[in-house]
Amino acid sequence: MGNVILTGDRPTGKLHLGHFVGSLENRVKLQADPNSEMFIMIADQQALTDNAKNPEKVLASVKEVALDYLAVGLDPSKSTIFIQSQIPQLPELTVYYLNLVTLARLERNPTVKSEIKEKEFGQSIPSGFLVYPVSQAADITAFKATHVPVGDDQQPMIEQAREIVRDFNRIYDTETLVEPDVMLPEKGRGRLVGIDGKGKMSKSLNNGIYLSDSAEEIEKKVMKMYTDPNHIRIEDPGQVEGNVVFTYLDIFDSDKEKVAELKEHYQRGGLGDMTIKRYLNEVLQDYLAPIRARREEFAKDPEYVMNMLKEGSEKAERVAAATLAEVKAAMGINYF
Repeated sequence: MGNVILTGDRPTGKLHLGHFVGSLENRVKLQADPNSEMFIMIADQQALTDNAKNPEKVLASVKEVALDYLAVGLDPSKSTIFIQSQIPQLPELTVYYLNLVTLARLERNPTVKSEIKEKEFGQSIPSGFLVYPVSQAADITAFKATHVPVGDDQQPMIEQAREIVRDFNRIYDTETLVEPDVMLPEKGRGRLVGIDGKGKMSKSLNNGIYLSDSAEEIEKKVMKMYTDPNHIRIEDPGQVEGNVVFTYLDIFDSDKEKVAELKEHYQRGGLGDMTIKRYLNEVLQDYLAPIRARREEFAKDPEYVMNMLKEGSEKAERVAAATLAEVKAAMGINYF
């Protein structure tokens, strides 16, 4: 077999354009590779680490994320789409790996440190959240993933998984586990800034455009986008850098010559913010309309969606079970 790719998302709501640019569009391309096998996980267990007191939010989001996957073109005949909590081998692997990682190492993980600060846990950090890098290592190794597509901010998570693989294989004198490589988004298509320009597009900041947004919702959000606060009069020269409208045009408009002309005009003055926002709205409407239409069609058949997840989870469990058996054999705990 060639490459094995593991990727996924936490189900805490519908997916937005940041998810699409950062990972979804790349997954659609990757699933077309006949030399690769892709597993796509809806990470509901991971989502519960900081939503345990609001499980309904996670449970309701599982189907929404699945609909977004289908809407962008992920194909269950080419990719295995499954639900994390339906694979019992994953938490068992996590327990074995926890013995290979110190508390100090977990606390040093820069991604975890950043997310703990962002979520304002203070001293009340859920232990499941602190150890989720180990759970992520279990997810990756269960499928012997050779490649894991992530954003720049997630690289420390993959490095921790690589450490666990090396330690396990060394301690138990085996080559059972596969050390994964990171796959980063192509330049310019990583973390998408939110419409407010204050940070990455995220649910918590309420600054995102969602794949399922109506045409009216998209237009309303585009008209609220951050541009250049010093561009007060149309005739004033405008700033392109940091201007969210132009950031989005660079990504979503295929007419690069048109974007270059708009930038030049805006910088010399004489081009208003409302004009470029109306143009961006047209670009995004064209871009998202077919995705939204496919989503609406799949939403009419919830039984198909759940059967797809069930079949994908059953296949994923078979793969994870085989890996777990090898892990237990390497550890010498396959007693019977």
